[in-house]
Amino acid sequence: MPQGGSPAHLPLQRIWAVVPCGGSGSRAGGDVPKQYRMLAGLPVLAHTLVALAQVPNIAGVVLAIAEQDAWFDVVRPGPQEGGFATLPPVAERNAALAAAGKVGVAASWLHVRRCAGDSRAQTVLNGLRVWVRELQAQPGDWVLVHDAARCLVTPANITALIQACRLDPVGGLLGIPLPDTLKQASHGRVAGTMTRDDKWLAQTPQMFRIGDLLEALESAARKGFESITDESSAMELHGYSPRLVMGSPENIKLTYPPDFALAEAILKERAALGT
Repeated sequence: MPQGGSPAHLPLQRIWAVVPCGGSGSRAGGDVPKQYRMLAGLPVLAHTLVALAQVPNIAGVVLAIAEQDAWFDVVRPGPQEGGFATLPPVAERNAALAAAGKVGVAASWLHVRRCAGDSRAQTVLNGLRVWVRELQAQPGDWVLVHDAARCLVTPANITALIQACRLDPVGGLLGIPLPDTLKQASHGRVAGTMTRDDKWLAQTPQMFRIGDLLEALESAARKGFESITDESSAMELHGYSPRLVMGSPENIKLTYPPDFALAEAILKERAALGT
């Protein structure tokens, strides 16, 4: 069973990120894919990128959009001209790389690639391949995978995950213990009540070494990604036991129409409090 490297003998590797952004979000309703819907004055995706850009440990992001995505170049994140790279925190990261003398692909913090697949797992796998094959990431480097529609994640949430996992032999994910009673259903009726003492709700980001996660997802791809619902599930099937790191109840994934009203209220409250 894989165990990962020994943390006592591992250097502090670079940390990259992949943001899968190829879904249509049909359950969210509306005429615009949910990642491009406006929320508190910005597209959902903009809030996500701003949070990631405010974490100094993240050295770069691959944003994996669909080949046929007609929205990315049309949506403008706020009043400024240009696309998502003009968001102040993202532009600052790009400028810092340029000031450090970086050239070519190394001069960009945000790398947009039309590499989304038919499933989320395939999109993440394609994003990892971009990092390794095109952008020269090393197998021992870390990668954070974060959903574009989890726009309420905070830099503090992300930093907590990094601090908890950076010396871990496997890596881990944000999550929260299940707060509600869990029912088992059969034909629309309750078939039993399950214990919730050892149950967690998985969130993103999820943080693993690129080489380990790439191997796990490639193995899962040969089986049609059966039972793969997130990066942790791929790692688990490959013999790893990821670390659970306490997340936040606010770090929800926007899925249904009411989620947007809740997210809007949370963002407005944060703005009023200056957080």
